[in-house]
Amino acid sequence: MKFGLIAGNGKFPFMVLQGALNSGAQMVVAAIREETDPEIERLAEHVTWVGIGQLGRMIRFFKQEGVEQAIMAGQVKHVQIFSRAVPDARMLKVLLKLPRRNTDALIGAIASELQNEGIELIDSTYFLQDHLPTAGTLTRRQPDKREREDIDYGLEIAREIARLDLGQTIVVRGKACVAIEAMEGTDDTIRRAGSLVKRALTVVKIAKPNQDMRFDVPVVGVPTIEAMVEAGATCLCITAGKTLMFDRDEMIKIANAKKIAIVAV
Repeated sequence: MKFGLIAGNGKFPFMVLQGALNSGAQMVVAAIREETDPEIERLAEHVTWVGIGQLGRMIRFFKQEGVEQAIMAGQVKHVQIFSRAVPDARMLKVLLKLPRRNTDALIGAIASELQNEGIELIDSTYFLQDHLPTAGTLTRRQPDKREREDIDYGLEIAREIARLDLGQTIVVRGKACVAIEAMEGTDDTIRRAGSLVKRALTVVKIAKPNQDMRFDVPVVGVPTIEAMVEAGATCLCITAGKTLMFDRDEMIKIANAKKIAIVAV
């Protein structure tokens, strides 16, 4: 079976591609011109470049290559999708049918278009199971009493925010929300919180209640820890089994050095 990769920005597409290669799977790449690192061409055997609105071109490429299953990996900025994309006829049809202008609705509609062409969009972590944490504390330091209280409070609020598709990250101090993620992403949300209250912050990033693992999977990495250090955050809580940890060993090493607790629940 041949897999297709729809590659956005960041490390995620490279991790998926390397995971596929390590498993011996064949994978071709549809790289998004406005987002994907050109370095992808060095690792992949066959890459075609598509504009962010060129859904028809991407589908034709996958069908020509005999792709039966596709994986979507890497962020595509919301602003790019809804403000700057020049859609082809296939994408325009999708946009006109959207019930709401959010990421879940858009990607769900694209998944349906792929399915109509015999291409199944599958779990984006299919080749990355070893990057998903199991439940428990991942660092040397356990969350203290204050942090655990903030985690409990934060999980309650974060689940409701995630259910409303308003973001997956909140920052808490003293059982009060300091910042809630909107379109800026996790790391900038943490920095914004730090600009307001620069100490003793707890970051809670969770999967949605019915997280679709095909897209928008929660991701943390070294930049997340660096943003926490900058903001004065001391604890990170993530969802076990549904959060990708990029550069996990390095991430935990820095967290340990900075006495930051990381816990998966």
